[in-house]
Amino acid sequence: MPSAQVIQTKDDAIYTTSNGAPVKEPYASQRVGFNGPLLLQDFHLIDLLAHFDRERIPERVVHAKGAGAHGYFELTHSLSDITSAKVFQTVGTKTPLTIRFSTVGGESGSADTARDPRGFAIKIRTEEGNLDWVFNNTPVFFLRDPTKFPHFIHTQKRDPQTHLKDGDMFWDYLSQNPESIHQVMHLFSDRGTPDGYHSMHGYSGHTFKYVKEDGSYVYTQIHVRVDQGVKVLDNQKAVELAGSNPDYGVQSLFEAIESKKYPSWTVYVQTMTPEQAEQFRYNVLDLTKVWPHKEFPLRPFGKIVLNENPKNYFADIEQAAFSPSHLVPGIEPSADPVLQSRLFSYPDTHRHRLGVNYHQLPINKPVVPVANFQRDGPANFDNQGFRPNYPSTLSPLQYKQRPYEAKWLKHERWLGHANHDLSEVTELDFEQPRVLWQKVFSDTDREHYVSNVSGSIKGVKNKEIIGRQLRVFAAVDQDLSNRIAKAVGHPTVKPLEVKPAHEAVRFKINE
Repeated sequence: MPSAQVIQTKDDAIYTTSNGAPVKEPYASQRVGFNGPLLLQDFHLIDLLAHFDRERIPERVVHAKGAGAHGYFELTHSLSDITSAKVFQTVGTKTPLTIRFSTVGGESGSADTARDPRGFAIKIRTEEGNLDWVFNNTPVFFLRDPTKFPHFIHTQKRDPQTHLKDGDMFWDYLSQNPESIHQVMHLFSDRGTPDGYHSMHGYSGHTFKYVKEDGSYVYTQIHVRVDQGVKVLDNQKAVELAGSNPDYGVQSLFEAIESKKYPSWTVYVQTMTPEQAEQFRYNVLDLTKVWPHKEFPLRPFGKIVLNENPKNYFADIEQAAFSPSHLVPGIEPSADPVLQSRLFSYPDTHRHRLGVNYHQLPINKPVVPVANFQRDGPANFDNQGFRPNYPSTLSPLQYKQRPYEAKWLKHERWLGHANHDLSEVTELDFEQPRVLWQKVFSDTDREHYVSNVSGSIKGVKNKEIIGRQLRVFAAVDQDLSNRIAKAVGHPTVKPLEVKPAHEAVRFKINE
């Protein structure tokens, strides 16, 4: 693939040191005589070297490799009947945004076409503050217990001794945690290797609450569906591109926008009332399940368009900091335990990676004024002048309560109840993966899936791990397991024994 075209423009700026002093020659250094030692007084050289030594910030532990662009969100249908969030009230309103797409497990230099989920993070700059949608390109994930996340990610990193990627680690985890099978069904289909970042859907995965001023709410899931159509790569093409152009996704997105073929997505919401959640077959807080569209239809409400490439990748994309805790009035998190964990974890990693004042970086700065009692710290660009740094009666701030907060405070229990116990694996965990295999996948999809899984799992050295994972596949469909077993030369196995669906524990939160 040819190199991405970069627009060159004349720059009349004068070359200077970091303090703004002009320098006549960028390659020169001050010495004692023609060949003498360097002089410590040469601030240009010291400035150059010292900054160079500190150019790299820590890469993201996950989602290290990515691409991004700027654009806007346009409201096409009002959501005033389900939320008080201002950004979703008036049809036609356009709100600026930035999107960062990414792979999950690889390092910053890894291939864009790796078999991996894709991050789909969106920063919408509303008049009530930044609203971040930190989504993936799959509607489910590998886990529903947040304590498993660091351990799972470690299995995709390098072995502590060999410093090599290890298939045994990855499949060892999956085979011990069968609730991961729904995501595995997505990942090892051709959906696991999208053809570029702008040819895939995005999903909230998590359940959120959209709240009205009177305190009433609905549970929601957001779908961002690509208008250009989903495009995928088969395994052979994905591997070929990984070798010939590992930056294929970054390049194709940049070139599409540069040629004014602006990618766009239609945004939909699924809603579920608390009463419906009580009767829902699955736990509304379960990240490994989807909401059937027939029961909870997709309702369109917006359009996303990307029409501007970053002016500087590091400033606009690498320093962009997204978090599911960046919410606005009218949108609240559910009690989903993985979501609750992410509400803490994302800002915490931003403070480590970018510094405590990451919100003040231009790419992260809200378009509305910020006033609080946070002060000082590294890279502080706006220390709020002479405003007191505590709740002062001498120069008081104004305080504005979210309309529904007073009503919610009257309740001594969680609004809404949990459904099924999230800690146990039951037949419920295999129903949706079975539908994918038996009804959604075509014959070609099934053929590719068996080839993709067997190609990955045949390299596993520990045969116990293979047998354990085959039992998980057999719990989805015996023929699926048998076909993979044959492909990797392993005896067929019986399904994993799990509790029937009717024995899944149901309970209510705090009541």
